[in-house]
Amino acid sequence: MARQPPPHLEPSELGTKEYWDATYETDLTTHVSTPSHTGQTWFADVNASQKTLRYLTSPALSLSRETTSFLDLGTGNGELLFLLREEGRFAGRLVGVDYSEASIDLCRQLAIQKGYPHGPGSDERRSLEFTIWDIMRTPPKQEWVEGFDVVLDKGTFDAVSLSGEVDEQERRICEGYRERVEMLVKKGGYVLVTSCNWTEEELGEWFTGGGLEVYGRVEYPTFKFGGQTGQSVCSVCFKKKS
Repeated sequence: MARQPPPHLEPSELGTKEYWDATYETDLTTHVSTPSHTGQTWFADVNASQKTLRYLTSPALSLSRETTSFLDLGTGNGELLFLLREEGRFAGRLVGVDYSEASIDLCRQLAIQKGYPHGPGSDERRSLEFTIWDIMRTPPKQEWVEGFDVVLDKGTFDAVSLSGEVDEQERRICEGYRERVEMLVKKGGYVLVTSCNWTEEELGEWFTGGGLEVYGRVEYPTFKFGGQTGQSVCSVCFKKKS
């Protein structure tokens, strides 16, 4: 039986497509005029990108550098996929999706700038795939269903949690997110969720109860306030049961 999810967050403009379209349109326009501008770095204050990369390349997961496939949900400027290819030396399929067309345009421009081919027939060891896709509103490509070894979410669930939209069952759309993510990862594969809005315990409540179970975590600096110890960002790794 699925666990009861934590109380919902109050809706915010950060949960709207209009906000992210405007954000990435600004980044794209700036990149065109200033090619060194690559867009916002997610959770830069805790160096989340490099910490995530270290976790994904650690013995804790023992991922094959040759064959592991990744799907990056809400890819933004594609930063994590570029890191996986360039510094992590992962040679498998890397796919980034976002519901913002400007985000995907920015990713493709950056891929061209970095010399990565794109599209059908490209050398998989060099190519990066960036595709417009709205996980909450559009069915996935059939080839994506249980097709990835690792699914990455770096703040996307945060944004979905801040949306005031409801589904056909009159639930906040965040309540249907886990099922949609779970269908994309292979049995025995991993889902790595990074959040600044939910604690590790709360992410566990949101993502377990179906086919996912807590497997590990990324370590971040902690702080003390009012006698309590906490951290501003957390990353929880879930494994899909075989």
